[in-house]
Amino acid sequence: MAVEIFFDTNILLYAYDTDAGEKRARASALVAEALRTPSCYALSVQVLQEFFVNFVRSGQRDETAATLVDDFSHWQIVANTHELFLAGLQARARWQLSLWDAMIVAAAEQAGAAILYTEDLNHRQHYGKVQAINPFLESPNA
Repeated sequence: MAVEIFFDTNILLYAYDTDAGEKRARASALVAEALRTPSCYALSVQVLQEFFVNFVRSGQRDETAATLVDDFSHWQIVANTHELFLAGLQARARWQLSLWDAMIVAAAEQAGAAILYTEDLNHRQHYGKVQAINPFLESPNA
């Protein structure tokens, strides 16, 4: 089932970072909207793993991180599979991305997302059918 939006890890981390100022406010609003309309959003097992590790590394409790991961699991989850890995390798070669960014692009495409919210890729660039949007630069609907 296709979704509209795929979240990269940094969006989720900013939503819970009390030191992130405006980025926290913007990311929190995006996450709150996604929790209200879960069928429109997706992320990958990679994003869940990265969120957990970095959230705990920032001093948060494992239990809190696990609860948030469970909340995020209401969205479509793209599994780490051999097929996804091969698609990530193709994305890496095509757009000269790091493997980790390429895997995010491949997962967003597999989910059918038109938009990938991230600050790690070129704003407004298309990666196949997926467009990277940095929601901290402007309103995503602008």
